[in-house]
Amino acid sequence: MHIPPYYKKESWQRFFAGTFIGAIIAFVVFTYMYGQFYERWVEENLNLRSQLNELENKYEILEDSKRELDEKSKEKITVNTIEVKIDNEKQLKLDSLIVHQLEELIREQIKDVVGKDINSLAENYKLLTSTIESKTYKVEGFTYNAKVKQMFVTSTININIEITISN
Repeated sequence: MHIPPYYKKESWQRFFAGTFIGAIIAFVVFTYMYGQFYERWVEENLNLRSQLNELENKYEILEDSKRELDEKSKEKITVNTIEVKIDNEKQLKLDSLIVHQLEELIREQIKDVVGKDINSLAENYKLLTSTIESKTYKVEGFTYNAKVKQMFVTSTININIEITISN
């Protein structure tokens, strides 16, 4: 069997040359398109990896913060100091020494709450109020009764008191 000599005809030579040049152009276009696609894919992959690392770092930081807050919340907050303020000292025209002595007597009355848990004091604030109000305070021959107007229970107990002079 014999292959016909098409390579000698000019029309077939143009066809084979066109096919060969078309294959080369197609290969170049394919390589260019694949390179562009691969480059975009690599950039996107790097961006996603950096975002993933950033999110993992944030997650670890948040986990550590949560763990620290859990440990702090397990610790009970206690009362550190007691502040007493007499609201009507100017109306009664009390001397600053008498005011100071009354505040000290009231602090002395409730000194046991220092170091106690705030939650238990907040639940039993009526007991603390009645402890202050039930006692009469004697300073320089006068007897005073106290009435609690406001009480804030935090790490510092703030008590606003109204004083009355009893007979």
